[in-house]
Amino acid sequence: MAMSFSSLQFPTISIPCRKYKFLHIPPFHRQSSKSKSSFHLCHRPFSSHSSTIFRCQAQKQQEYQVERLFSNLNQATLKREPGSLSSAIFLVAGTTVGAGILAIPAVTEESGFLASAVACIVCWIFMVVTGLLIAEVNVNTMCELGSGGVSLVSMARRTLGTVGVQIACWTYIFIHYALLVAYVARSSEILTNFLGIPLWESAALFSLVFGGICYFGSQRFIGGVNGVLVLGIIISFTALVAVASGGLQLDALLKANFEAVPMSIPIIALSFVYQNVVPVLCTNLEGNISKVRAAIVLGTAIPLGLFLVWNGVILGSIPNSEMADKMIDPLQQLKSTNGVVGPIVEVFSLLAIATSYIGFILGLADFLADLLKLPANQSSPLPYILTLFPPLVLALLDPEIFFKALDFAGTYGVLVLFGIFPAAMAWSDRYSSSSSTVKLPQLVPGGRITLSLVMGGAGYIILSELRQNFGLS
Repeated sequence: MAMSFSSLQFPTISIPCRKYKFLHIPPFHRQSSKSKSSFHLCHRPFSSHSSTIFRCQAQKQQEYQVERLFSNLNQATLKREPGSLSSAIFLVAGTTVGAGILAIPAVTEESGFLASAVACIVCWIFMVVTGLLIAEVNVNTMCELGSGGVSLVSMARRTLGTVGVQIACWTYIFIHYALLVAYVARSSEILTNFLGIPLWESAALFSLVFGGICYFGSQRFIGGVNGVLVLGIIISFTALVAVASGGLQLDALLKANFEAVPMSIPIIALSFVYQNVVPVLCTNLEGNISKVRAAIVLGTAIPLGLFLVWNGVILGSIPNSEMADKMIDPLQQLKSTNGVVGPIVEVFSLLAIATSYIGFILGLADFLADLLKLPANQSSPLPYILTLFPPLVLALLDPEIFFKALDFAGTYGVLVLFGIFPAAMAWSDRYSSSSSTVKLPQLVPGGRITLSLVMGGAGYIILSELRQNFGLS
């Protein structure tokens, strides 16, 4: 089929040819990802009238204006399919609002609402910063390699070398499989209670339905599904808050025990995990850093609001005498006091798990495709089989693995991969002499001080947990 490039509008990068240099020269027209992307760069004199532009730094710290890095093309129509910002926000919000929200009241009841609210806000800022650092390195890597669909493997290889790749690979795979196992185990339990079918059928049904959506669905379809699920979460969440707030005691919200806050940090940090979909986000939004920044900030702000309201309602509605019991399960307490709460909690839990499940499937499948070096322009089922099958088997072997998987993944995996690693990659990307001379502006200000604080904070929590677990404190 003949194709006229004159009928297509390609993005431009406004850097004079004599001052522009790629370490890897991008091809004129290259297929770049499963989402049917085309990567193209062309040079032109700088124009102050360019629309939707952002700065790019080249040799000698000179700044230039660039538009999006590439265009997503539909293979059938050869028309551009620009990434939807609303779909990106829903993807981030849906991935963030997972099963972790159900555990937050239980791990923060000792610290109290005020202290836990401060911890939630600090963790939110921390996770937004690390997500933006991943996006910064991801877009710079796409710029250098001349390709979209860049996963954490390529980012780690480019910035941290072979050792960094090995640590990133195994930590990434461990976190995703641990959380996918937890999600399948909990969702199959809920579906079994609702449908009255065997546990293995519930687990298989959940995995096949949402795995099929991720494999066969387009970007817009998946974004629409996430939007519907997030809407369902908001509705069921509102119903839960309305029912639970009947016994709200305002005095109980004033409790603050900051000494107990560090114990809750791993679960709170786990509840804000979304960074696994940032590479997918950058590709879907065509490397447009302003859209990526907005999607990350707004997409995580929604869960932050949900977490704060949910935690306040739960901690403020449990009597102080019962709060003294450290083994109390706030959700079980709600179910025992009001029979209406049980079904609402189950619906809310299933929807929250489903949104996170979609995000983790997309993130791990994209990661495995890059790790296996599969052709970027082919939609291979192998990454999805490797993503869906092992968690399904493990969840069926140990149906009680839900909380164990959440705790271990949050304590060690998340703070390493989505705490220390983003700052380390950004440090190498920004300050290494071997990195590319063409870079986008930094998404996180503060330079080395900010990066040091990020790595130091994550390392401190990890060491504290290790000391506590081994009885060294």
